Amino acid sequence: MKDLHTLTYLNKKISLPIIHNLQMDIIIEENPFHLPLEDFFKMAARINKKRAFLFVSKLLGKHLPIEPNKGLLTGFMLAARYEEIITGTISPQREEIMAIYRDSASQFLDKPFISSAHANPIIIGFAETATGLGHSFFRAFKQATFFHTTRENVNELVPIITFEEEHSHATSHRCYVEEDILDNLREIILVDDELTTGKTAINIIRDIHQKYPRDKYTVVSILDWRSEKWQLEMESLEQELQIKVQVVSLLKGSFELIGVPLNLVSQTEITETNRKKPQLEYISLENYVKERIVPITSTSLAGIKNDYGYLKDTGRFGIHMDELTDDWIRLAANDLKKKRVGTTLCIGTGEFMYIPMKLASYMGENIFYQSTTRSPIYPNNEEHYGAKNAFCFSNPEDLDIVHYLYNIDAKQYDDIFLFFERKVSEDRLAELLAELTAVQVKKINIVYCSGR
Repeated sequence: MKDLHTLTYLNKKISLPIIHNLQMDIIIEENPFHLPLEDFFKMAARINKKRAFLFVSKLLGKHLPIEPNKGLLTGFMLAARYEEIITGTISPQREEIMAIYRDSASQFLDKPFISSAHANPIIIGFAETATGLGHSFFRAFKQATFFHTTRENVNELVPIITFEEEHSHATSHRCYVEEDILDNLREIILVDDELTTGKTAINIIRDIHQKYPRDKYTVVSILDWRSEKWQLEMESLEQELQIKVQVVSLLKGSFELIGVPLNLVSQTEITETNRKKPQLEYISLENYVKERIVPITSTSLAGIKNDYGYLKDTGRFGIHMDELTDDWIRLAANDLKKKRVGTTLCIGTGEFMYIPMKLASYMGENIFYQSTTRSPIYPNNEEHYGAKNAFCFSNPEDLDIVHYLYNIDAKQYDDIFLFFERKVSEDRLAELLAELTAVQVKKINIVYCSGR
């Protein structure tokens, strides 16, 4: 991607190549923190008839590896922008946040800074991509409640909210929280990584408002690409429900896909069977979290029950600011750090993004973070492209779901830490571990929080 000065490209058309004759034309309207455009994303082609492209985020830690502090800091940047919008003044945290952003060696300490006098919201992160972003955004508030939507089938609870995300490969979202979390008049903040139409936000606002009406909603995302048509759709929703919906983003603009989308089929790395297998170590963190396990089970699409409990700290079932603790994360990260053998890649799995990213942030230098994903992206080894290679495997937590990893080159890392919220059996890891032999690391650590 070209090196574009942050002030000169505003309101000018920028053409970004995707693949073959396909390109994305964008116009940037707002960039409140004056970040270089190349800091935000790369373009890629998506294997999805509903949407043929993907803005591959360089801030999330999903498809592209990032320094873990950058992912945590992105939530705080969005929170500072939210603070500026509700107060009408520059956030006192802006200068410090941007100084840390520019200096990747700085240690980021996510201390809350948004006063309860300004906001006491309910924050909802969208699965699977924005679970970590929503959680890091939540950490900026002195008083707030957080939970994230999930695509998992939980056994002991009935979802109080369900909604659809039409363009996604996994469309159904569920919210498993106690009714009193939503049965009030507090502001609801919805956190997603990107708004292209805003339809997902409209869907969940409709569903929430039907059951738990209130006056104010906020939609937060890194990118806001809504066209005038879709901005009018949001305004129409406001008028219909007699509510106020404000939108907060780090980059606002519009886009137009140029060219005819290709009929792409999945291509992934072929693992050679004669490659040397890495050393494996299985690590349980249950001693650190045994008081924080929620005794709730799930059933996979194939009908297989997982009896291990979930981790309270993910927020899947709701968490309040006064329930947070990083003590166990620091202690666990210190022990994991001792097992490193060089440059390290930490990998979260599916919706389990924030805790692995937080652990990685405490594990030392020369460490990178990303996550497995359900999104099928066509790989293409060009510098401008967002998925240079791809690894495809059955999700060890539900073998009926296909997962992917992207942008991991051979011999790029010395070791990998693969994080699971709940223990999975060794036989269910076979496909994933076979794929990872292609990256030729010395050691793979399989880390899980719940189960022994």
